[in-house]
Amino acid sequence: MSAHCCAHEAPEKHQIVNLPRYRSVLWTALAINLVMFLIELGSGMASGSLSLLADAIDFAGDALNYGVSLAVLTSALAWRARAAQAKALSMVGFGLFVLGQAVGAMWHGGVPDARVMCGVAVLALLANVSVAWMLYAFREGDANMRSVWLCSRNDAIGNVAVMVAAAGVMGTGTAWPDLAVATVMASLALHGGWSVWRQASKERAHHH
Repeated sequence: MSAHCCAHEAPEKHQIVNLPRYRSVLWTALAINLVMFLIELGSGMASGSLSLLADAIDFAGDALNYGVSLAVLTSALAWRARAAQAKALSMVGFGLFVLGQAVGAMWHGGVPDARVMCGVAVLALLANVSVAWMLYAFREGDANMRSVWLCSRNDAIGNVAVMVAAAGVMGTGTAWPDLAVATVMASLALHGGWSVWRQASKERAHHH
C-alpha cells in the first residue's frame, strides 16, 4: 500500500454515481463476509490457527463495516466521514488485538493444522477476491467507500499470506509461520485504518 492512496479529492454527495448498484454490492459483500466469518471461526478453533481466527474476526469486522456503509450510504458527506472514522478505529483495534494474541502465542501456542489452514485460506481468498472485484469500480470514492475497498484488498493479501504460512507450518513443524502471518495481518489493519482515518478527517474538516 503506497502513501499516495488517499491523495484524491472526495466527491460531493451529488457526484456519487450508481448508488443502486453500490448498495446491491454492499449487501452481497455483507452476506459473503458473514458466511466466511462462521466458516473461519469454526476452522480456526478446530485447527488451532491464530491466523485463521484473526481472519475470522476480520470477516466479522468487514461485515459490520458493510452494514454501517449501507446505513449511511445516502447521508451527508460529513456523517459518512464520521462512519469511516469509526470503521478506521475498528481496523486499528483489530490490528492491536492480533498483535497481542501473537505475542501471547509465542510462549504457549501449539502447532496448527496446516491442511485446514490452506484449504480455508483458499476459500477465503476466493470470497475476498470476489468482493474486491465487485468494489473495484468504487475504490476512488469518498473515505467511506474507500474503507470497504481497502478492507477487501487487505483481506485478499492476508489470505495469500495464510496459504504461505500453512506451507511454512507444514515444512517446519512449528507455529512460527502462523504467528508471522498474524503479525502481517495486524500491520495491514493498522496501516489501512490510519489511511482511512486521515482521509475521513480531511473530509470532515473540509465540510465544517
